[in-house]
Amino acid sequence: QVQLVESGGDLVHPGGSLRLSCAVSGIRWDINAWGWYRQAPGKQRELVASITTDGLTNYADSVKGRFTISRDNVKNTVYLQMNSLKPEDTAVYYCHVERVGVNYWGQGTQVTVSS
Repeated sequence: QVQLVESGGDLVHPGGSLRLSCAVSGIRWDINAWGWYRQAPGKQRELVASITTDGLTNYADSVKGRFTISRDNVKNTVYLQMNSLKPEDTAVYYCHVERVGVNYWGQGTQVTVSS
């Protein structure tokens, strides 16, 4: 059974930092890409960052220079380091894995940026 379990969401002040983690179990091989998406109330889910098997990364323009995606192959875990957080970063963040054309999602973790 494939499971993606996110953690690390929290309430943080503007300018603060958080690190999200996503532990992937049930699959290890043939993963093409890992990613983080987010969905704010009333908005569509959007890509935040992704990383391929080859280590190529892609970021939404709104987070470039502030967020960093990385992965630990031994732990089968993907991370999202978020710095200089803004109120507009408030959303539910979802972990995503794509494996041979099949998409897998985590349950989401809430990030709230507010003073």
